[in-house]
Amino acid sequence: MLVLTRKLGESIVIGENIRVTVIDVHGKQVRLGVEAPRDVSVHRGEVYERIVEENRRAAEAEPTALDQISVKLHRGNNRGDSG
Repeated sequence: MLVLTRKLGESIVIGENIRVTVIDVHGKQVRLGVEAPRDVSVHRGEVYERIVEENRRAAEAEPTALDQISVKLHRGNNRGDSG
């Protein structure tokens, strides 16, 4: 891990198009401003970890009620349209 020291108003640049600037320092809390292209997702660490965990759970999940409804609808459509 690279560790940098920055003062209020100073920034670091990541790659060619991401800039992180120290906006405010209040006690033990630091406010950072992040400038990045729209196609780069930026999340707080704890939020990103929750996203990863939710995606992992979704990939492992058993069929949901919505999946079961989808199967029933599909079966109904295969019975023919004659009325």
